[in-house]
Amino acid sequence: MLIRTDPFRELDRLTHQLLTPQGTLARPAAMPMDAWHEGDTFYVELDLPGVSQDSIDIDVERNVVTVRAERPSRASDAQLLVAERPRGMFSRQLVLGENLDTERVEASYDGGVLTLQIPVAEHAKPRKIEISSKNEGRRAISA
Repeated sequence: MLIRTDPFRELDRLTHQLLTPQGTLARPAAMPMDAWHEGDTFYVELDLPGVSQDSIDIDVERNVVTVRAERPSRASDAQLLVAERPRGMFSRQLVLGENLDTERVEASYDGGVLTLQIPVAEHAKPRKIEISSKNEGRRAISA
């Protein structure tokens, strides 16, 4: 195997990692995420390939969901040729709106993708309010 070496490439990569904020287009976050709203549920998918389900920790405090995961370092003494996947402990925090029910968050992990399902809170769902009048009967209006 022939590999062309550039002595400044590694220095440039390390400098870029230190000076570039995590999660930019130049350097995506360790946990890339998709989020969407469908019906009465808010969905979040986080990519965690190569992470054991046992190493994933999800905490909810007020309206902040924190996801922590660990991808262990390589235990062997082999010389790495390319190391682009982040290793070690990393986390991501999601600040949720008050209209989501953080008491009923559900999580599943399949194929390296962590999926969070967060239902809309009952108080945030549309409801009907009845209007009464002395001259007329009651009628319902959608809110």
